[in-house]
Amino acid sequence: METVSFSLLELFKLGGVFMWPLAAFSVATLAIGVERLFYLIYHDLRMGSISLKVSDYIKNSDYQGAADYLAPLTKRAMGARILLALVKRATPAQGKPFSERNVERAVETESMVCIDSLESGFNFLVALGSLSPLTGFLGTVSGMIGAFRSIAEATEVNAQIVANGIYEALITTVFGLIIAIAAMVFHSIFTHIVDKFAAEVEKSCSDLIAEIAGQQ
Repeated sequence: METVSFSLLELFKLGGVFMWPLAAFSVATLAIGVERLFYLIYHDLRMGSISLKVSDYIKNSDYQGAADYLAPLTKRAMGARILLALVKRATPAQGKPFSERNVERAVETESMVCIDSLESGFNFLVALGSLSPLTGFLGTVSGMIGAFRSIAEATEVNAQIVANGIYEALITTVFGLIIAIAAMVFHSIFTHIVDKFAAEVEKSCSDLIAEIAGQQ
């Protein structure tokens, strides 16, 4: 039995008009995934060494030293931005008593800004993961309608006519599912990275605030 094979371009043509939005979805998924990957790599999300260094400054009550250490790191290290907000708010000021609540509020605000920037594009990945299979299924339904119309117009119906029509119709579903899987894999991996960072930030900030409160 002869095996029939198709190139990607031929499969694209067989999929019909709904392959065009699927092509756009695939490009968008790849672009967002690659952009977020490089963004997360560039913005160092490690907290351990930075937090320990700041802790050493705080133990010596050297808040200015901690701020000077953190300031150059804020360009790339997201954790440094959050800890700098903590240190600045916690720095003793003349006539102003230490307020743990104010420090926590400053940390929460800066953390929200940083995490929002890290999660930029995540909603698009979720949308692409939902729209791609639906678009693929819509293309399949459209193809099935065309296949049954061909059957209705044929004077003699055989299994090959039915099989070919269904084969072509299912192409869009396959492409839609592939795009959806890629989008959801990107989203799951990136969400895990950001959630881990958020948990480390919460623990580091909580420990540092407790240290500062213990010195008051």
